[in-house]
Amino acid sequence: MKSIRIILFILCGLIGSTVAVRAQDEAQNPGLERIRAAQIAYLSKELDLSPEEAQKFWPVYNQYSKEVETLIEERKRTMKDLRQNPDPADPTAQATQDLKYQQRMLDIKTRYKDQFVKVLPAQKVNTLYRAERDFRQALLREYKMRQEQRGVPLRRMRQ
Repeated sequence: MKSIRIILFILCGLIGSTVAVRAQDEAQNPGLERIRAAQIAYLSKELDLSPEEAQKFWPVYNQYSKEVETLIEERKRTMKDLRQNPDPADPTAQATQDLKYQQRMLDIKTRYKDQFVKVLPAQKVNTLYRAERDFRQALLREYKMRQEQRGVPLRRMRQ
């Protein structure tokens, strides 16, 4: 019973610090806070972290998430600029930028995989990447279901 309280205390503290660090971003998008909280809960359940693992894992994961989010925002801006102002001298500029984005994302994930292995057993690192994918898929399914219930047609995603 005491160990469960310790685990809950550590998780609440980590969730609280994550929310506080990202409060500025979430002020711009209030639904983002709920999604992040759900993601933290989902990952916590899937990874089944010990208190010691959680204490080491969450700071590394928060930094990883921040880098990934920064790269995604940068990609959105770059691709928007390329769509609005295509370069006639380089008709494949969008494809080139997309490949550069994918390579940078892979670099981030590879670098953090090595850091995750330092704080978690290898099997839990494998579970982490699978759980992230599963969470994103579940989130998209939920979004589509809610849109259909409202009768709102889904927009086609841009390539």
